[in-house]
Amino acid sequence: MSDNKDVKYESTPVYPHSVPQSAARRHAEKITEDAVKNSSASAPNGDDSNEQYSLNDDRRVQVLSPGMLVAKRFFRNRLAVTGMVILLAMFLFSFVGGLVSPYKQDQKFYRIDQQVKEYAAVIHNEELVYTVADADLFKGPVQAQTLLNIMRGNESFEYNGSTYDLEKINDKLYIVSVGGKVVGMANQETVSASEAGGTFSFDFTRAALLAHANEEDSFEADGKTYTLDEDGVIYQGGSEIAYVSEYIIRPVMGDVFLTRDFKTQLIDAVEAKDSEFTFTDTDGETYEYLLSYDAAKKTWNVNQEKDTRVFDAYSAPSKEHWLGTDRNGMDMLTRLMYGGRVSLIIGFIVVIIETVLGVILGGISGYFGGWVDNLIMRIVDILYCIPSMPIIIILGAAMDAANVDPSIRMLYLMLILGVLGWPSIARLVRGQILSLREQEFMTATEATGISISKRIFKHLIPNVIPQLIVVMTMGLGSVIITEATLSFLGLGVRFPFASWGNIISDVNDTFVLTNYWFIWIPAGVLLLATVLAFNIVGDGLRDAFDPKMKR
Repeated sequence: MSDNKDVKYESTPVYPHSVPQSAARRHAEKITEDAVKNSSASAPNGDDSNEQYSLNDDRRVQVLSPGMLVAKRFFRNRLAVTGMVILLAMFLFSFVGGLVSPYKQDQKFYRIDQQVKEYAAVIHNEELVYTVADADLFKGPVQAQTLLNIMRGNESFEYNGSTYDLEKINDKLYIVSVGGKVVGMANQETVSASEAGGTFSFDFTRAALLAHANEEDSFEADGKTYTLDEDGVIYQGGSEIAYVSEYIIRPVMGDVFLTRDFKTQLIDAVEAKDSEFTFTDTDGETYEYLLSYDAAKKTWNVNQEKDTRVFDAYSAPSKEHWLGTDRNGMDMLTRLMYGGRVSLIIGFIVVIIETVLGVILGGISGYFGGWVDNLIMRIVDILYCIPSMPIIIILGAAMDAANVDPSIRMLYLMLILGVLGWPSIARLVRGQILSLREQEFMTATEATGISISKRIFKHLIPNVIPQLIVVMTMGLGSVIITEATLSFLGLGVRFPFASWGNIISDVNDTFVLTNYWFIWIPAGVLLLATVLAFNIVGDGLRDAFDPKMKR
């Protein structure tokens, strides 16, 4: 090796964002100076060596770029790396899981359940009821006077200037008339149609009841002749059309018609005081009916046991549904996947809106100062004074009243949270720019004639990016928590869209909270893990960007 050869050391150039004498540049210069001193000391007789090292030579001095230095410090932080792994898992679960899931987020599942439903009510007419022919002359007060005078054994009574005559047929039937005109009846037995849609006039009902009370086998009404058997069944031309009975049986549903066979079996069960009975309809379907007596109303309630197709609500975890189903019969695991997607998207979009507004207004405020700074900061102060939660509650109620579509509602929610959240970022950017705009490199930008917009967004804002990254990362967790809180209160994401917040809202029901853990615990764990991971990563980035941290 020649004694007079010059020794050349190459290093990777470092270009920090316009900040002179940055930590990375000082680090590179110090390493280069130390290397030169060491090489001079090791050269024979103190002479410089002209040997040039190759790029793959181990003796070559290597200097990391600022980005690599930050990444190196970040990945040395095991806790921060753990947070990154958790976030990666959450993103894969939310965005990839929904694609591979065999179910859709709003797909409902059903099961066949045997349910007991109210079917009919039975009243035994042990007292007189009223059948009205003239509603004007036989009103409620007249009916009350009729019953009172029947109990007294009177044959007539005066009411409101009219004389009412009472004709007793038997203890179960009284005819009420005024001046020879029949206005109504007090009767214990009633006439019911044997076929659906059958209706009868007052004259038909009166003639049928009179014939049955007098044990006649036929009667005439409305110009037609009818026959009547000893059981009170009425026929016309050999076809059954009605029957007389002391029982009033009414279905709960207006579109249900109860056949006479059903009523006959039901009356037999009521008289026998049975608690249940079985009936086979004309289609061959057999149903079980439960009977219960309501002493206060003097009514027998008839409940039907019937196989019903219902939502597979709160189904326990199984092979088909690993985390069970929710109250709407939807797969919980799929809902959690799509819910994570919604929560994360809302978090990122809100943070982006906050950052864009904060950077623009904070950058302008910090660079220009003066009245511009005062104006923007007063706007920031006003926004800080606005109570955000009441505003969101009012807007949520307004959207409920306007029946806003759930997808549009979600967009409004992101805009509201973004507009209410930018002041803190604007203050951070303003403070950083106030400290940077007086430095030498900004004087150089003015001397070279660079435009104001480029000075702010090309030379000042890039030096605030490290702090912005930390604030945005830690702010993501706060936004997700806020969205979850609003959705839990019914003010955020609405059905059919899922979010971790509105999934947890099912715990408003104490029974669900205590018996169906798979409804709210997984969503709570995912929410906790995601927010915690964002905070851990934010702490790790803050430490990595800190130039005072030991390398």
